[in-house]
Amino acid sequence: MILVQTGSQSKPHICLSDAEFSTKHLHPQTLEQTRGDLRCFEEMSQWSHSLERLLASKYGTMVFQAFLKSEFSDENIEFWLVCEDYKKIKSSFRMSSRAKKIFKRYIKAEAAREINIDHKTRELIWWNVKAPTTECFDEAQRIVYGLMERDSYPRFLRSDIYRTLLDSTSNSTKV
Repeated sequence: MILVQTGSQSKPHICLSDAEFSTKHLHPQTLEQTRGDLRCFEEMSQWSHSLERLLASKYGTMVFQAFLKSEFSDENIEFWLVCEDYKKIKSSFRMSSRAKKIFKRYIKAEAAREINIDHKTRELIWWNVKAPTTECFDEAQRIVYGLMERDSYPRFLRSDIYRTLLDSTSNSTKV
């Protein structure tokens, strides 16, 4: 167990190091990406406040994605994350190329990782991709976020993955 002080706060936070962290439910790639990070009970308990707080945490996002992958339903979070990266693109050439790839992979009917959006939104995005902007996927991203918030996120909060993580860090704070 490690005691750390964060920011200007003088209140110590009890965290688990890698050696103390139970990882039996997480995908090996997720574990590799998080090696060396600290997992704080306080941070993990914040994840239950909202999907927004969960996704604001780099580690929370990875755990949520691992959970969805275990349910074979990770296309929504994958799409949402790809859109967040897409919005950071500055080059119009790169934006056009990436927009077409995103459309082909997630939006197009019968796409390999097709997300659940209505026909009207799919058509709107088809037009948007012809002259892409940073906002061209916003409507689909809003819909997908709503689906995750109403469906996937509550399941995640009830999942063994989340409960095990929370319990293991909570128990360590009592030591």
